[in-house]
Formats: sequence, structure tokens, C-alpha cells
Amino acid sequence: MRGRALERIRDWGAETAIILGSGLSSIVGEAAADRVVAFSDFAELPRPSVAGHSGRFVLGEVGATRVIYAQGRVHLYEGFSAKDVAAGVRTLASAGVKKLLVTNAAGSVNPDFVPGSWMMVIDHLNLTGATPLLGSREFIDMTETYSRRFRARFAQAAVENNVELKEGVYAGLSGPQYETPAEVRMLRGLGADAVGMSTVIEVIQARALEMEVAAFSCLTNWAAGMSDNNLSHEDVLAKGQGATETFARLLRAAL
Repeated sequence: MRGRALERIRDWGAETAIILGSGLSSIVGEAAADRVVAFSDFAELPRPSVAGHSGRFVLGEVGATRVIYAQGRVHLYEGFSAKDVAAGVRTLASAGVKKLLVTNAAGSVNPDFVPGSWMMVIDHLNLTGATPLLGSREFIDMTETYSRRFRARFAQAAVENNVELKEGVYAGLSGPQYETPAEVRMLRGLGADAVGMSTVIEVIQARALEMEVAAFSCLTNWAAGMSDNNLSHEDVLAKGQGATETFARLLRAAL
């Protein structure tokens, strides 16, 4: 079955794929059955178990540009290895994808980055203690992890379309617990602007496969200790769903 599923994705002819994080799958809208390929059609792809991650590829379009949406992902905190987490990226590369846009829901660590806004990732801190390259003896240069060309294109699109787009550093942790206020203060001291539980593993794999990468965080909440509110996944999903139209507008302008 894997061969036919991969062929369907490859035949779509898209060079760009977009991984959608928590609460962001609604950006795709209704998809016809012949445009959907389930993760379960690939024996090597683990199945997401977290709300907001449906686990399927959707063959879509942004304007005149064909794209592949990955609706959902798996995480280290679900018990998967880093290699498992990055399996979807390897599948997309096998299907001919050369450009990868990664989205996530994140907590804002920077007091100037108000929840509800979007942040374009300019660099990251991999604090998960994991890498999908473990055991491969690959030495991958991560100097320009996030494409300058992509970042310039999206920054210009944001200005031209009156979209507030912050730029900052994303800290990736393993989860599933949210960070403590002390950990958030530590992250701020390390230079992080946002924190989440995804993205960095996928990005490392993508760069190892020589894909051009950009990443965007939907800032769904203040990180722990920065407000009086407790954190919940339900709130993260709700805030993410409310921000999808802004990102869809940005995608249309940039792609």
C-alpha cells in the first residue's frame, strides 16, 4: 500500500509541504476524498494520538502553487523516538518535496510577543535531548537552519498585507508537561522568544535531506509565570483555530 500512497503524493507534483501544528489543521478546509492520503497508508508512519492532529496528507493548492499539507504530527512525549517523529519529513522528501514550512502552537516567552500573534522562527534551541540523526554519523551544518530567502519573502508578504509577524528564537522541549515559571525564566535567559514541544526534530531531519525550511509559531498563550492563567491544551487548540485565517492570508501572499 505504501508504494501506491507515495505515488499519489509524488504525482501531485508539489515541491512545497506544510506541516500543521495543534489547532491549525482547519487552514485546509474541506478536502475531497481523492485529495487525502492517510498516514495509516504508510507502514513507517506513526499515528498521532493527540487532539488536533488528524494524521493525513492533503493534496492542496495555495493560489497557483501546489502544496502538500500534513495535518498532524507525532511528538516525543507520545513515546516515539526522534526518528519516528521525523518519519513524515522523510516521506515528503521521497515524494519530491524540496521546501518545508513547519507550523506549531507555542507559548510566548518574550513579554513583547502577545498571544494571538505569529512568530517566524529565525533560529532554534533544541532542548529535547534528541535528534533524528542519532547513529547516522551525519555532521549537518545548522548555521542557516531557516532559509534567509524564505524569511525575506514572508517578511515582505507580511508588510504588504498588514500582517503582524514577529521574528524570534523557538525553544523545543520534549513535554508533555508545560514548563515551570523557573524554566521559562531560564529559557528567556538562553535567548528564546517562544517555547513548544515540536518542530526542532522535523527541521533537523529536513536540513539533513537538504530541504529549504521555514517555520512559524502561533503564539497561543503566555508561558508559565507570565500571567495568572493555568495552561491547557484545549485553550491552545482554540487560539490556534482562531489564528488560521491570518496565516492563510500570509501563505497566499508569499507562495
